[in-house]
Amino acid sequence: MAHKYYKDNREFIQALDASGDLVTVEQEVDWDMEMGAIVRRVCEKQGPSPYFKKIKEYPGFEAFGAPLATYRKLAISLGLPPETPIPQIAQVYLERTDKGTPHKPRVVDRSKAPCKENVITGDAVNLFDLPAPMVHAGDGGRYLSTWHMIVAEDPDTRAINWGMYRQMVFDEKTMVGPVLPFSDMGKMFWNKAVPRNQPMPFATVIGMDPLAGIAACAPAQIPEDEFCGMLMGEGVEMVKCELSDLMVPAHAEIIIEGDILPNIALEEAPFGEYTGYRTSPRDPRTVYRCRAITYRNNPIMPISCMGVPTDEGQLLRSFSLGLEMDKLLRSQGIPITGVFMWPESTHHLVVVGTRHAYAGIASQIAQLIFGSKLGPWFHMAVVVDEETDIYDKDKVIHALTTKCHPVDGIHVYKNSAGTPLYPFAPIAERKIGKGSKVLFDCLTPLDWKKSDIPILVSFDKVYPDEVKKKVLDNWTSYGFKD
Repeated sequence: MAHKYYKDNREFIQALDASGDLVTVEQEVDWDMEMGAIVRRVCEKQGPSPYFKKIKEYPGFEAFGAPLATYRKLAISLGLPPETPIPQIAQVYLERTDKGTPHKPRVVDRSKAPCKENVITGDAVNLFDLPAPMVHAGDGGRYLSTWHMIVAEDPDTRAINWGMYRQMVFDEKTMVGPVLPFSDMGKMFWNKAVPRNQPMPFATVIGMDPLAGIAACAPAQIPEDEFCGMLMGEGVEMVKCELSDLMVPAHAEIIIEGDILPNIALEEAPFGEYTGYRTSPRDPRTVYRCRAITYRNNPIMPISCMGVPTDEGQLLRSFSLGLEMDKLLRSQGIPITGVFMWPESTHHLVVVGTRHAYAGIASQIAQLIFGSKLGPWFHMAVVVDEETDIYDKDKVIHALTTKCHPVDGIHVYKNSAGTPLYPFAPIAERKIGKGSKVLFDCLTPLDWKKSDIPILVSFDKVYPDEVKKKVLDNWTSYGFKD
């Protein structure tokens, strides 16, 4: 049975408006930094999404900022009440993606695909006809693709990948951006297309429905189109591209089609990154040659503005990375209580709760998650006991500072896979994506006698139940409001 979901951004915008998580901006705004600055401030204030009705020099276009930058919006996208607590959102996500059934896409005729309402091909293609924002001051150019997904297909296995790889407009028919070699599309491109000097077809989907966006961010173990079907409870409606056999969501706002060119590079960046810094210098990067654009009438351009937390990239990536590691550790029989990444860590820090079942379990957890395909995206692991609430930042900080021995509890793993975007890394390490990892083991040693273990002093732990009940029952009568 299908779950409650929104088939396109237009239905999602209505839902956000109804819940108070949207502000409609009727005043004209400039694509040159003004829209970006508004979205950035919204992210930093955890505010409602701006829905821009008028964009300077682009009549007929609208824009939608910070689409999924809060847990309220994430809950709404999954058909849940906006106030749903994070652990319950995680539970719903895991029930659908771990225990649910993959659903193949449902292919619809182009007459039923709004993204085909306008079709431009060949010489008429001009990327500057689309309202690509200048997102931040200091960016190397205008970025069309800030909240989008690129559809690609493995040249040999025909496996489909949806992923978010930033794209800067270079000229009327060319985009450019980084394709990291350890990413799923990077493996297709660098390991197969480049050695064969074979252009690889792509389709950039801008303004997909919110669950397709979540699927594109997730480190899914199955093709993302089927993963999206798991989140929906039925197959996502797709339509064939103009130039290739690639399929794209039928209700998306804008589709850009073309080829990723091997053995050619053009300069791209700098760009304000998900780490909250402008990290990568202007360098030659992967080239996308664009040969077709299709779009809905009155298309809505989504805008994500990366920077200091929290934007949707940080939130969704932290959320899905943590839950995929939850699945990994449980599949190995590790007695964990849960895994969580705070979006404020820009998905660099993972917290794992576990029962201290045997000596060395924290190191085993670290080796599993650092050694997984997800490992390059983070470098800090904190392992706490089963009594520590991994979603409570205060309690994890308390565990880290009181239970982690500064010598015996900290384990460093050098020369690991990393990303070129770590702000702390010297430029030489960033250029080759070299990283190091660290584990903070906050588990009490198993060989300590019970009498040696310090007793946690808290309301829940040190008072008899009858005293706690009396205090709670009389709390407001004491004069406290909460």
